[in-house]
Amino acid sequence: MLIHEKEILMSSEFIDSNNHVNNVQFVHWVEMMAGEHWDLLKHNSKYAQNVWFLVDHHIQYKKQVYLGEKLLLRTYPENPEGIRQPRKVEFYKEGELVVDSRTQWIMINPETERIVRIEKDWLDELYD
Repeated sequence: MLIHEKEILMSSEFIDSNNHVNNVQFVHWVEMMAGEHWDLLKHNSKYAQNVWFLVDHHIQYKKQVYLGEKLLLRTYPENPEGIRQPRKVEFYKEGELVVDSRTQWIMINPETERIVRIEKDWLDELYD
């Protein structure tokens, strides 16, 4: 499986008036992790010149996260669903899943601004 991980220490910039990490911050991290992961992988892909657009986002908050705590962010693509590419981003605190996200992305050709139809097995080329 293609996995990208990153640790982030919760600092005051992420904390809201309820003294926990703001939910909007998690959405930002979902997009950040997807972008970082694509930047690491795209050199192995024939789709490297294309860009991803987020079209659907589901997130579940299971537990709060507070100042000074450390999160492990983990992302990986799931099997394509037609023109949509699902991606998971999971947030772990001390090994426990505290926030779970599943997003759907579409690939766009930046020159034509049209959707690129990805092949069903396109993820296989990223393992090389």
